[in-house]
Amino acid sequence: MTKEDSASAAAALDPLEVVMRYHQETKHHFSRSARSLGYMDWANQPDPFRRYEGSPLIRLPVLGPDDAPFSPFYDDMYRPGAIASVPVTIRALSRFLEFSLAISAWKQAGEVRWALRANPSSGNLHPTEGYLLIGKVPGLSPAPGLYHYTAMKHALELRAEVPAESFDSLLQGFPPNAFFVGFTSVNWRETWKYGERAFRYCQHDVGHAIGSARIAAQTLGWRTLLLDGLADDTLAALLGADRPEDFEGAEREHPDCLAVVWPADQEAGRFTGKTISLPLFLSTDAVRDSARRIWHGKANRLSRDDPVKWQILDQVEAASWKSSTEQRLVELNQGGSSAKTLANPSTDVPGIYPGQPRAGQVIRQRRSALAFDGKTSISVGTFFTMLARVMPRVDREPCQRPMPWDVLPWEPAIHLVLFVHRVNGIAPGLYMLVRDPAKVDSLRRATHRQFAWTLPPGCPENLSLFLLEEGDARQLATQVSCGQEIAGDSAFSLGMIAEFEPSLRRYGPWFYRRLFWETGVIGQVLYLEAEASGVRATGIGCFFDDPVHQVLGFNDATFQSLYHFTTGGPVEDPRLTTLPPYGLDH
Repeated sequence: MTKEDSASAAAALDPLEVVMRYHQETKHHFSRSARSLGYMDWANQPDPFRRYEGSPLIRLPVLGPDDAPFSPFYDDMYRPGAIASVPVTIRALSRFLEFSLAISAWKQAGEVRWALRANPSSGNLHPTEGYLLIGKVPGLSPAPGLYHYTAMKHALELRAEVPAESFDSLLQGFPPNAFFVGFTSVNWRETWKYGERAFRYCQHDVGHAIGSARIAAQTLGWRTLLLDGLADDTLAALLGADRPEDFEGAEREHPDCLAVVWPADQEAGRFTGKTISLPLFLSTDAVRDSARRIWHGKANRLSRDDPVKWQILDQVEAASWKSSTEQRLVELNQGGSSAKTLANPSTDVPGIYPGQPRAGQVIRQRRSALAFDGKTSISVGTFFTMLARVMPRVDREPCQRPMPWDVLPWEPAIHLVLFVHRVNGIAPGLYMLVRDPAKVDSLRRATHRQFAWTLPPGCPENLSLFLLEEGDARQLATQVSCGQEIAGDSAFSLGMIAEFEPSLRRYGPWFYRRLFWETGVIGQVLYLEAEASGVRATGIGCFFDDPVHQVLGFNDATFQSLYHFTTGGPVEDPRLTTLPPYGLDH
């Protein structure tokens, strides 16, 4: 059966049923794993770097840590108004892409060398591709265009020339100097290794990319909002993913999402004293007019052989395709944007943040830990701070929530079950962080009756953290995470629990992907929090789904675990050499 036949067959079924069946059939169990090839076809491993051959290539300046635009201090990213906006220039775009999608280092063992990136990826396979749809920028182009970011070269490839009047129409309703960043997925890059579970991992990675882009924008004083009202057909047309002639003989890309990015201080220039409403969609006429483009380049082939076909993957792609457009507005602010303060207050006010790392340093050094020492502990204050950073403040409008939760325009639907091992100041055991306090009762009713649901000592009032059961959870955490010792040797590990079936019924089966995106943003925040705290973290995609649910007492699809994560003291491998991301021959 061809991919088109599978998609047609899926269309004849209830899309919600298809998505629910996919999720159920791709669970890992103690007795069997989700279906995959069962071996590593190394000769057919996909190239992690997409290129569009024949596209004009514009290299971005490789900036050093002490080059402008300067990186703010890490904690300043979470202080409203602490970072002044920088203009949208080619240097600023270089920094934005460096902190979101670029190569952060090369690792080498013997003759084998591989790249690490600012945005983490399942298995370091990197299915996510990034695009900019942007107006004229000196040094980049004298006219608007659609660009593909190639991390290997730290460069932008011109995919399409966009008429200026068409781009201006797309920007209607947005602050001045706004531009768009889009993401697609080459699903085969994950399917090659993980088989049927790969669609989940691709969506995790989209979430990490959204989080990394939002955080990168914050370092420049820019804001970001996901345009979640767009239909996937519109997104595919905007990013060129619907052009078969450009992917002839090459692996296709699945359209994921589009976000608008703008300098925060531009809000005041246009909207001071007003209630600002931003659209989560683009004008239909503007999208139609923007289709009149001059296209460049053909996608490179990534694997030697054709991708292996998995019928269930074709079906879930079709079933989770977003066909609707919602003309929804979100309120950005009232009475104008927050007043700017100092660009780098810690340098202008001596001693205010002694010893605090720069955001750029934390982003560049982020790594996925391969092993933990089973000894390192963290303080309860550090633990509470990490958890506070993933709280979205649901009492506020989406765009008025703390960074990076202002990028996601839906109500949060992910909560954390924590296996606490080594946090000085609270007892080891099983905990629950409820990211929406209104959901405490529903989670409590769904879990085991014997759970305590008590507040740990010293817990901040705005942190809905509850002790469920005290005790040594190290072996349990390891067992449910596919026996991986990183889950038990850490300071703490966790599972991300989704409001699953209720969310799919409320929004539609396309929201399945958004649930994973939200977990990816949580993971990105925790990665950087770990680095800033002197420890390290890693995502865990392999876990035994239903055994996790049994530990908690879940007996239906109301809540489901989608992603696991762990944080602790890393064990470094002395055999590995670290090399800089870009050399002088860049």
